[in-house]
Amino acid sequence: MLHPAQVVASAFAFTIFVGTALLMLPNARLGPSSATFLEAIFTATSAVCVTGLAVVDTATYWTPFGQVVILVLIQVGGLGIMTFASVIGLAVVRKLSLRSRINAAAEVRSVGLEDVKGLVRGVVGISLIVEAVVGVMLTLRFFTGYGEPFGRAVWLGVFHAVSSFNNAGFALFSDNIMSYATDPWIGLPICGAVILGGLGFPVIVQLRKHLRSPLKWTMNTRIVVVGTITLLVLGSVFITAVEWNNPNTLGPMDWPSKILAGFFQSVQTRTAGFNSVDIGQMDSASLLGMDVLMIIGGGPAGTAGGIKITTFAVLFFILWTEVRGEVAVNVFGKRLSRAVHREAISIVLLAVAVVIAATASLMLMTDISMDELMFEAVSAFATVGLSTGITAGLPPAGQAILIFLMFIGRLGPITFASALALRDRRSTYEYPKERPIIG
Repeated sequence: MLHPAQVVASAFAFTIFVGTALLMLPNARLGPSSATFLEAIFTATSAVCVTGLAVVDTATYWTPFGQVVILVLIQVGGLGIMTFASVIGLAVVRKLSLRSRINAAAEVRSVGLEDVKGLVRGVVGISLIVEAVVGVMLTLRFFTGYGEPFGRAVWLGVFHAVSSFNNAGFALFSDNIMSYATDPWIGLPICGAVILGGLGFPVIVQLRKHLRSPLKWTMNTRIVVVGTITLLVLGSVFITAVEWNNPNTLGPMDWPSKILAGFFQSVQTRTAGFNSVDIGQMDSASLLGMDVLMIIGGGPAGTAGGIKITTFAVLFFILWTEVRGEVAVNVFGKRLSRAVHREAISIVLLAVAVVIAATASLMLMTDISMDELMFEAVSAFATVGLSTGITAGLPPAGQAILIFLMFIGRLGPITFASALALRDRRSTYEYPKERPIIG
């Protein structure tokens, strides 16, 4: 019998290939010929893995049918394949089998099986409500503020609401959101959806129940909420300060627009991928700072990618404990188990290794600068979708590397590794202890 993580990985791969086949149909592309296999599988992977990187212009390359396929792939990928399958199961038989609950729990990283059914229903309900509210707000703005025909305004509102809540970053404009950089009625609803999606579904469900009772929050919820606020503030201040006088980004804007654009771009590093300024024209320091924010990502068991805020927080508290000379790692009045230490360290080391290997491989294939290639690799692995504009110009092998990064980045290094393992291996003996010199 397959390991639950193997089921999740197989389901994602199957969905990607179905999406690829649909996007290769003649009526999916504007023009005389069908999309190539590489164009189709790159777009399908980016959509299912809710990344947003693209080798073709979504607005002008795909037909309305192709764009609908992309939207469906985003929604299915954002909800999670196992969650989506569980919803169908609930609708058909009104209950979940034990195997379905195990698979869904593996995908959403649930701590127990008894709450999976309620969590699945909560995931779908929250997703549809947030997408509906943001969709209405964007529709009204496109219709009343920019004179879009009502049908077109509805489509723009729905597409960008789904894309933003699922942290996908796909847009139906050739310049992404750059034309609306100074419009808070477009930028802020998108940011709100991105932040909510990046919190993670377990956190949203708990906040909905105990918003006014922080003492009832779990350690996971506290870490995600505090970490999200901290990173949003630090990211906004950093990006706005560095780009304040850059004539190619924030320089020409008035100060309220600079603050809005800086905040917007900080939010997008939470693995959303929309851009209201030209990423390729940003200062190298900004790109490096955004690399850090992207690799951290958002909350676990949500639509965001990266190593997750909780993983980063665990490493921070381990370091803080060592600096203070303490033994146990305590977080918000609770002690972390050593298994959590090992898991966090493993995820970070795997993430760093994958990004470095991918960046080095891309450097051997092209003459593009390292900071741009690393930015692209981090963006793909963290399923962000921000790009300096080099994606389409990479050789086929380079684009294949990004496809691989998006896939393992969406599943997570630990999930991907366990999906490849045939069985759990437990040792029946221990070696004698010995301590090497550290530092």
